[in-house]
Amino acid sequence: MPTYILLSTLTDEGAATLKYKPDRLKEVNEELRALGAEVTAQYATLGPYDFVNIVEAPDNAAIARISIELSSRGSVRMLTLPAVPIDDFIESLK
Repeated sequence: MPTYILLSTLTDEGAATLKYKPDRLKEVNEELRALGAEVTAQYATLGPYDFVNIVEAPDNAAIARISIELSSRGSVRMLTLPAVPIDDFIESLK
């Protein structure tokens, strides 16, 4: 499956939810699984983004649907990036 990088920033509402229910992060991972995607790595970060998630999804349409679903809740803002494995990228340059 293709790999995507999801950069997310919590809204005030999302930060409040997470403060009182930190396990919500894992629940969202299960929701992604139900939508056909798999979180392969997840990091809390400092700086302009609160979280970096590495996600595998069937295609661009699926990850777009997932990004809209998560963003529409009002607890997070998302930036979704397709990730090309470096060997595939090099091969495409030949």
